[in-house]
Amino acid sequence: MAEEVKLFKTWSTPFGLRVVWALKLKGIQYDAIDEDLSNKSALLLQYNPVYKKVPVLVHNGKPISESLVILEYIDETWKQNPILPEDPLEKARERFWAKFNDEKLLPSIWDAFTKEGKEREEAIATSLENLKFVEEELKGKIFFGGEKIGLADLVFGWLANLICVFEEVTGFKIIDERFPVLLAWMQEFLELPIIKDNLPPHDKLVIKYQALYEKYHPAK
Repeated sequence: MAEEVKLFKTWSTPFGLRVVWALKLKGIQYDAIDEDLSNKSALLLQYNPVYKKVPVLVHNGKPISESLVILEYIDETWKQNPILPEDPLEKARERFWAKFNDEKLLPSIWDAFTKEGKEREEAIATSLENLKFVEEELKGKIFFGGEKIGLADLVFGWLANLICVFEEVTGFKIIDERFPVLLAWMQEFLELPIIKDNLPPHDKLVIKYQALYEKYHPAK
């Protein structure tokens, strides 16, 4: 009996995209269902009644929610091309950096995108401090785990995908020559076929985030 794999996401969500990349890396066939978050489907609410959010992976009728949980489920279910190392210490390190991205780096850059005045200045300072930690972690390595793409790379992949969009919309640089190792990682990451062949259209992202930016920064 063939496995049934479905992924509920939106076309632009970085959280859904990391799951797409993991499935592609594993060579898993799946059906993608793009949700309209302003009019969530009954199926999404049925599969994720607690958070009512995407992404949701549905494997043989059983839903798994929250992108980091989904990534680990994918890795444990399909063993080919592992995204987590076997060594417990290295595995913990990958999980640590994934958590760092979701709890510290991403929120700080989002605040820099959405806030104004002194709050924006503080958010930019926090973002740069967080990026320094990432720069240090990547020194001497191609990817977070070394030679091969892993969990942390998939989680930080939104930087390679979206930071140029944020910079284009806001007009200020976030990742520049102060972060040469991170820039090299972004370039290496984007060159991977499973990444570059599964990116949302850049122009469409710019339109979306321009509209969001104007919502947070209305003309005075």
